[in-house]
Order: sequence, then C-alpha cells, then structure tokens
Amino acid sequence: MTTDAARPRIPRLPSLSGMRFIAALPVFAFHATAAPNFLRGDVGEFFSDVFRDTGTPSVSFFFILSGFILTWSARPKDTVPGFWRRRMVKVYPNHLVMFAATAVVMLIASDPVEAKKFFTSLFLVQSWVPELMVPTGMNPVAWSLSCEVFFYLSFPLLLLLVRRLPARGLWALAGVLLALPWLAVPFSKGVIGGTPLPGGYGVSFEQLWFIYFFPVTRMAEFVLGIVLARLVLAGAVPRIGMLPAAALTVGGFVLNAHLPYAYSVGGTAAVWVAPLVLAGTTADVRGTRSLVRGRVLVKLGEMSFAFYLVHTLLLTSAGRWLLPDASAGGALGLLVGCLVVSLAASYAMFTWVEAPLVRKFGSYGGVSRRRPGPREPAGAAPAPLAAVEAKE
Repeated sequence: MTTDAARPRIPRLPSLSGMRFIAALPVFAFHATAAPNFLRGDVGEFFSDVFRDTGTPSVSFFFILSGFILTWSARPKDTVPGFWRRRMVKVYPNHLVMFAATAVVMLIASDPVEAKKFFTSLFLVQSWVPELMVPTGMNPVAWSLSCEVFFYLSFPLLLLLVRRLPARGLWALAGVLLALPWLAVPFSKGVIGGTPLPGGYGVSFEQLWFIYFFPVTRMAEFVLGIVLARLVLAGAVPRIGMLPAAALTVGGFVLNAHLPYAYSVGGTAAVWVAPLVLAGTTADVRGTRSLVRGRVLVKLGEMSFAFYLVHTLLLTSAGRWLLPDASAGGALGLLVGCLVVSLAASYAMFTWVEAPLVRKFGSYGGVSRRRPGPREPAGAAPAPLAAVEAKE
C-alpha cells in the first residue's frame, strides 16, 4: 500500500457531478407526469408516455456512480469506521430532514402513519421488506437510500475483493454484472410467486420488489461502478467520447420506456448509462471538452442529492392541494413552480445541512467542482495512476 503522501494526486471529476443533476431531471419529470399528472389532456398523455419509467435509468446511473466515485477517491490509509462515518453523515441528515417534513405533511393531511412504514423508513431498511407500499412509505424516493446504506456497509470488503482482480478479470466481472439485472427478471418469475399487479404489468409485487427494490439485486450496479473505476485507474479502458456515450444513453432511455415492464425497471439500464460514466471520466482526466463541466451545472450536481429527496414531497403536496382546481395553464405554472421551489429547497438543504456536516466530519468521497489545476495535469493522469495500482 502506498502512503497518502506518496500517492499521486487523482484528478477531480466535475463532469460526473454535472451529470448528476441531468440524471435527476428525468426522475422529476417522471414523478410530475405520473400520478398526479401536471400536464393536462393529450399533451399530458404524450409526456406521460415519454417519461414513463425514465426515472429507473437515472437510479441505475446513481448506483453506478456511487461505486465509481467511492473507488476513485479511496485512500490507502483510510479506515473502515472513518469511511462509514463519512457516508452516514452524507446520507442521514438530509434524509432525516425530509423524513420529518414528510411526517408533518402526512399529519396535516390526516394520512395514517403506519408503524412499519415509519420505522423502516426512519432507519433506511424499508427496501428489505417485500410488502406493498412499505419500500415507498413516507418519502417514496428514500428506498434507494436504503440500498445505498447497504452498499456503503459492504464497500470496504467489496473493494478489497475487486482490487485482487487483474484487468482481464475485471472486464469479465463487468460483463457478468451487466447481465445480472436482465437475468433477475426470468429468475423472479420462475422462483418468486405472488398475485400479479393490476394494470397488466406482468409481475407480482413480490417479483417487482426483487427486481427493483431489493438491495442485494441492485448491488450489481454499485459493484459495476467499483469495477469500472478500477479499470480506469489501471489504464485498461479505451477512450470513450462524450457524444457517442450520450447518444447511447439517450437511446437507452427511449428504448427502456418500450421494454416489457419487468425489464424496464431495475438495473437493466446499466448497459446504457455505464459508458457515460466512463466518457465523463475520460474527458476530465484528459482535459478534453465537456459540456457538463460548467460551474452552474456542477453546482446543481452538488445539490442533486438534496433535489432528489425534496422534489417528490413538493410534487405530491401541490398535486393534492393545488392541482385539482388549476386550469391547464395554471397546472403548467404550478409544475414550473414546483421545480423552482425544489431547487431553492435543495440549495438550502445542501448549504445549511449537507455541506457543513460533510466539511466538519471530513470527506474523501464525492465529486469536487474544482477543475484540475496546474498541479493536476489531466493528460498526464493515466500513467501515474497505473503506477499507483502497480505499487498497491
């Protein structure tokens, strides 16, 4: 193992931070055009079809990015307790703020607060419960944090195991990890029973839970992020252009909406979004042009975690109390207002909750908005990084 002092400085990856906000927008659009739909009539039906299931590829992107960034920024002398402390500080304060806000809204609306939903969501274990409405109880999007907590707890061991693989083994493992989400669908249908969901989805809730919510199933995307980062650090990844990768991702989003439902959810979208992570990394390491590296977009990317947690509560509250009496134009204005308020609330939570606590307790993870400076020559990065791998 090298010491921190001897280890060459690893370039920051601002493009990946900018991508995070772009990836959060389809999630917002999906929730805004589902139930309730803020767009009325034929226009509403059109955009409902356009954004149907577009949130699921974004979740795959976030899971892959999580494993990638943690591996990219891992330090040889870091301790397991220190790593766990920093990740919990990153996740739980924002979660608790939105958990409390959700509870207040539910009390105002006289919604029943069931004990199982309350406590499993509070402690972020809801995705382990294969019961209808439990994984999405309280703040619905927090189910993915339940998966992330499991990933963080497993990361030190996973990194230790993956580090032992040579480049050829890493490529083979990447192929297996990309295939696993596709294999999860026939496996769930053959092994897991349950009553089919109404509406012609073709799966029971128990099967959907295994494909979409179950942390062990979704770990394939997180581990794929670890593997991809190791490949880049070892200099074993060919250069991937941003435009081809972006085209593949957009095409994958479109295709994903037309796949059978069981295949459109879960981690199957990793095939479409993984190359974009590599392309963004390549652009930052080599210092080539990147449209997602701008200051504003990177700042929005830093706020994306807060935005992800905030937006659903605002959309559902506006949909419940304001949307029914709104005209078509008023509904559109309400949607824009929800986006603006979501961004403002995200900025506040990032500025006054997330960032101060992360700074106080230290952070090796995350993506800095600082561009590579003179001491971080982007084009020279692959060689010393490969040397670091050899020394480790």
